[in-house]
Amino acid sequence: MDTEAQQTERDRSSSPSGSEETSRTRGQEERSRFALAARITDWLPGGRITLTVLVCLAFLLLLNTFVVQPFQIPSGSMEQGLRIGDRVLVDKLAYRFGATPSRGDVVVFDGTGYFGDADYIKRVVGVGGDHVVCCDKEGRIQVNGRSVDESSFLYPGDSPSSVPFDVVVPHGTLFVLGDHRSDSSDSRAHLGSPGGGMVPVGNVIGRADWIVWPFGHRTHLTRPPAYARVPAADGADGAHG
Repeated sequence: MDTEAQQTERDRSSSPSGSEETSRTRGQEERSRFALAARITDWLPGGRITLTVLVCLAFLLLLNTFVVQPFQIPSGSMEQGLRIGDRVLVDKLAYRFGATPSRGDVVVFDGTGYFGDADYIKRVVGVGGDHVVCCDKEGRIQVNGRSVDESSFLYPGDSPSSVPFDVVVPHGTLFVLGDHRSDSSDSRAHLGSPGGGMVPVGNVIGRADWIVWPFGHRTHLTRPPAYARVPAADGADGAHG
């Protein structure tokens, strides 16, 4: 009897009258949604225009929080590539889903507790496990025994560093430098601070990918080839080039 009763219920749901009832239910739900939207637009000053603006603002907020965020360059520490007042777009998904920063990337990070209570933008020179030294006999930075030619992005007239250093980058951290070395407070300036001048990968907000303003200076920020021949250190964090 139970089986027969269940079958009868299935027959009802599959009958034309059942389909019509489902269609009516869906229609009622859609009308309810439209009615709710109408009530909201009636309540808001400006009606549909205000509602559209609010929806767009909510979308931009979500985009800014989770996907891409604009930053303004506050100092000359990354000249000549990034100038004071430039606006850059930072990809906040670049290092999610298992990806990690690579040597040569320009990153924005939270310096709280390591550099200062602010966001900073610098270039990644060493990743976890790397041995970074300055300088070789020709005054160049060495990473894992390979000298790096930084002339394509280093500020004209600057040396790779006037401060000598010899560090091994702890796993899960980054060694970062500004391109305008004589005007940059970076990992070199914090070697004796908590964390030894290293930036935790978890503090990285994202990778700077585009200069979008001023319009005449817009460009795509790509990883320079200078680090392509740097060998990976034994047990280095991820695959980097």
